[in-house]
Amino acid sequence: MRSHLLNGTTAELYRSSVTEGVERVASRLATTSRPFTGVSPDELAPAIAAVDLDQPLGDSSAALDELERVYLRDAVYFHHPRYLGHLNCPVVIPAVLAEAVLSAVNSSLDTWDQSAGGTLIERKLIDWTTRRIGLGPAADGVFTSGGTQSNLQAMLLAREEVKPADREDLSKLRVFTSECSHFSVQKSAGLLGLGPDAVVSVPVDRERRMQTVALATELEKARRAGLVPMAVVATAGTTDFGSIDPLPEIAALCGEYGTWMHVDAAYGCGLLASPTRRGLLEGIQHADSVTVDYHKSFFQPVSSSAVLVRDRATLRHATYHADYLNPRRTVEERVPNQVDKSLQTTRRFDALKLWMTLRVMGADGVGRLFDEVCDLAAEGWRLLAADPRYDVVAEPRLSTLVFRCIPGRVASPAEIDRANLYARKALFASGEAVVAGTKVDGRQYLKFTLLNPETTASDIAAVLDLIAGHAEQYLGENLVHAS
Repeated sequence: MRSHLLNGTTAELYRSSVTEGVERVASRLATTSRPFTGVSPDELAPAIAAVDLDQPLGDSSAALDELERVYLRDAVYFHHPRYLGHLNCPVVIPAVLAEAVLSAVNSSLDTWDQSAGGTLIERKLIDWTTRRIGLGPAADGVFTSGGTQSNLQAMLLAREEVKPADREDLSKLRVFTSECSHFSVQKSAGLLGLGPDAVVSVPVDRERRMQTVALATELEKARRAGLVPMAVVATAGTTDFGSIDPLPEIAALCGEYGTWMHVDAAYGCGLLASPTRRGLLEGIQHADSVTVDYHKSFFQPVSSSAVLVRDRATLRHATYHADYLNPRRTVEERVPNQVDKSLQTTRRFDALKLWMTLRVMGADGVGRLFDEVCDLAAEGWRLLAADPRYDVVAEPRLSTLVFRCIPGRVASPAEIDRANLYARKALFASGEAVVAGTKVDGRQYLKFTLLNPETTASDIAAVLDLIAGHAEQYLGENLVHAS
């Protein structure tokens, strides 16, 4: 039905439809009192199942009414100050505006003849980021779907940069990363055919940072065994702890062993814009490749990520030519085709979101927001450290707190594990707050990921009271059943 195609004749319908959708979301944002309704899968599933996709409603208003019931009412709202769960940030308005623009124009960033202007905007943002990192004049990169894809592409480039003779037996290649690094390092190794033993887990210190003495030992052990140190993956902002590996020392070891240095700064990249904390990334300028996730600490909508490299020539390992898309002659004609750098072909103009954010707010504006949540985490750590109901793991470098409720009554470690699991689930079911969970040394812990500048210390204190209440309730009920 042509009346639904977006073009010059339907511009007014586009305007009214999108406006109605924006008004619905704005109303929901303005009236949402909790980050989640607490709906369970079993409760929501029948409403979804009842929708007959072969019977269209034919009207945007009716479809929005239905969407209220099956999605908007029960969505998890990251903008709420008591959403303290995963690495999901509230988003800034200039980026949401850009999302509306890029969706309507629908540029594909693979070739120039599909994205004139967009290609150059993306390239300028890549140059801006590499300058902030300090990668040098030969640096380059490309936007990706997220940190997992960025890490995969970095590991592909590292593998292909290994000497051909050393690459003949992929089972000899080794990747070294801390035991707190992101699981995508292991996933990348598997996808690249390196084998299950390819990733060497390096121990961390009490602050959950890679131990460089242990890294040096593992590198030397691999070399003596005839193995090839393909890459070291340092993390600037681990998912669980926000810890930052000692980048200068790792860079020195990579130089000594001739090993590719990748820095996964998916979380910590917000420090690039911080007016006060940029020094925490000292050493990142020595990396061969860097992952950044603007959709974590730059307050961008998903997805907005990039992989950056020190030497643009290494991106050739992701280049393939197709006569219908980017024939070799376009290289000679100096036509800027981003598909020559990317693992993706069709690709959204996600760079526009960061462009609009910087043009409206500026980098310092973004950085100050990230500073706020880092300051909040420090305040939260002081609350936890002073609270006898809790054990907190490490003082935060970024905006993550990992802790464990220790109920007042005597309980075994396993029972405490179950109490913390119960408290997290009960809190989520209540909808009053959302927190994450993880394991530390085999024990169950809880986690606050603080990415909302609207969250206050009072919010943190209130959620801690709720968690403790749920944990005590669990233990109390168990004592009743045991008796």
